[in-house]
Amino acid sequence: MNLREAFEYQADTCTRLGSPFMGKLLTILSANWPTDSALGRKFAAFEGDIGPAGHSLPLRLAGGLHALVLNRASPELAALYPPHDASESALRDAVVAALSRHEAFLLDWTDSAPQTNEVRRSAALIAGAHVAVQQFDLPIHLSELGASGGLNLMWDHFALEIEGTRFGAQTPVLTLTPEWAGPLPPSARPRVASRAGVDLNPLDPAQGEDLLRLTAYLWPDQPQRQVLTRAAASVATVPVVRGDAIDWLSRRLPSAPERHLHLIQNTVAWQYFPKSARDRGRAMIEAAGARATAHRPLAWLSMESDGDTTGKAGAALVLRFWPGDVTLDLGRADFHGRWINWTHG
Repeated sequence: MNLREAFEYQADTCTRLGSPFMGKLLTILSANWPTDSALGRKFAAFEGDIGPAGHSLPLRLAGGLHALVLNRASPELAALYPPHDASESALRDAVVAALSRHEAFLLDWTDSAPQTNEVRRSAALIAGAHVAVQQFDLPIHLSELGASGGLNLMWDHFALEIEGTRFGAQTPVLTLTPEWAGPLPPSARPRVASRAGVDLNPLDPAQGEDLLRLTAYLWPDQPQRQVLTRAAASVATVPVVRGDAIDWLSRRLPSAPERHLHLIQNTVAWQYFPKSARDRGRAMIEAAGARATAHRPLAWLSMESDGDTTGKAGAALVLRFWPGDVTLDLGRADFHGRWINWTHG
């Protein structure tokens, strides 16, 4: 798709995911994009998929504009962003002006892919971990690929509540309440003994600039996501390693301790890895799985797009574990964790 189509596609997706403001903003960008500018030329030079399943250029730019609001660099934009209800014409004029006035900032900001570190995805991780430890009642050695700021590495500090039934921490820093369909997860209790994550561009939630990047990608008309992210940041004490995820995993797999379940997790990150890296990573995990034993098992929990990025069908929840090379289709989840259609049980 071309850039105009990418903006329009993302606008429709955001609207379907409950953000009419983002739908309006991205529609404005589609119709008023400054092709003859440094920003326009930069975006035109991207190759491959520029939409949500690839470089995600529309969300990069929308995140940069939101950052200008959050860091108070653009009071003109802030006066028109939620909770204010601005007219489309007023928002258009302010956005067009911001693209020019803050071009240097936006050029730098859009060098990196979006990093939402959406905390509500931990609802699926909590449920999936309950299934994993039902298979192997062992402490968890946790590894996250594409961990961003490490917020979802801390899912054992959160609670998942389904129709009055609570799973997870007894005194959680936050409670996740997705719309749930299907049977309940098993009651087995995961115990995380150690954890680590990797990201090409790791963020430290304790640092102001990094927390700005994490929160800027949360959509302006969904303030509850800001509340959850800041709560999760308060317990995110595990530094995320900077590096290539597959290279990091090649070193971490052999070091997994005995009498622990090595649980690998990734949520809406796998798609950003090059195909060669995905192929290598899958082969590496399968090879490690072939060596797994009952005293040193391996599990891979993923919440990833399987081709549908419209927001209707969500991401596939899959748990694969060894020994035995068993694959469980756990169900599907909204990309932002608003709902989970659970089929395992």
